[in-house]
Amino acid sequence: MSSATAERGSPAVAIESMVARFDPEYIDLPEGSARIRMEVVDGEDVDVVIDLPEARIEPAAGDADARIVADRRTWAAIADDVAGGMDAFRRGRLRVRDDLHLGVGLLAATSGSDEPGRLRFGRVRTGDHEIAFCEAGEGPPLICIHGLGGTKASFLPTLAALAPAGHRVIALDLPGFGDSDKPHAAPYDAPWYSEVVRGFADALGYDTASFAGNSMGGRIALEIGLRDSGRVENLVLLAPSLAWLKERRWKWALQVPLPRLGYLQPTPRMLVEPVVRRLVPGGDRGWTAAGIDEFLRSYLTPAGRYAFYECARNIYREEPYGEAGFWTRLKKLEPDSMFVWGREDILVPITFMRHVERALPGAVHLELDCGHVPQLERPETTHEAMAGFLG
Repeated sequence: MSSATAERGSPAVAIESMVARFDPEYIDLPEGSARIRMEVVDGEDVDVVIDLPEARIEPAAGDADARIVADRRTWAAIADDVAGGMDAFRRGRLRVRDDLHLGVGLLAATSGSDEPGRLRFGRVRTGDHEIAFCEAGEGPPLICIHGLGGTKASFLPTLAALAPAGHRVIALDLPGFGDSDKPHAAPYDAPWYSEVVRGFADALGYDTASFAGNSMGGRIALEIGLRDSGRVENLVLLAPSLAWLKERRWKWALQVPLPRLGYLQPTPRMLVEPVVRRLVPGGDRGWTAAGIDEFLRSYLTPAGRYAFYECARNIYREEPYGEAGFWTRLKKLEPDSMFVWGREDILVPITFMRHVERALPGAVHLELDCGHVPQLERPETTHEAMAGFLG
């Protein structure tokens, strides 16, 4: 269909062209069915109803599992360009809300691309865990690990930037978050997560890989480097969570298993969502809004709250010094490492950089005018530096 034809047709015709390209191999849908609303800003909405292995279009009705929002012109462009959906998403002309795993998964499944290394959503089983992930590109593997309360969605810009540059970029949902399972009695600390991620790499067939981690994900990446350096090519630490150096006055109170209260805590969405969006700058737009949607999907479940609180408790309680202390062990890190710091980061202040420089004189450091999530806040500079470091 030509561009002129698509523009003359209705958005429904454009969406029909997308759905005609549907390939179930590139979307992860454990339940086998879903309803995704295609919202037309200046037109009539329709639903894409998936019953694997097929997808069809129906009039918009009832509740949808995810929403994809764009104007008529963008829908027409997507219909005429097999890569248009993900490009429009990256440029902010198309928004995915409520469930990025489903929404972006549908864009991947309807891209129609026949290029090797096209975007794919999937899941693997490793040990007792079922882990959801997305991947794209061809080349040496780079496994991306999100932070506390995040999901693989926080590394979608990294897939978009580095997959075309000769890397196989894989972003996973850690157990307890996103679309991975949420075990009840897991430790939810860096050593446990490092074993899970190494098992994930095994399940994908990677003996060695580079690892990139943001916040808590950076701490997990460091733990992998400390415990199994032979499997690590390079480490990219994006505002990594590090053991506190100041006195932790509430450490005594967190010895008890308070996270179990997450199973009992009442959390009606109508009360929680407005509070979270007010606390996070830009919480009602762009990548930030989508990230909050992902956070809420987990946090509004009892098991998700348990995982969130237990992870936070373990981050706060980690010992800085002593034989098993973080800063004592950090001096023994062997893989080449690049640290990216945000000058406006209030969670992991840039003052930590000088402590890392003392522990690891050979590490590379990058300072940016951003907060705690460099790959979202300063994507071009961050990914250019990552590409150079990873080679």
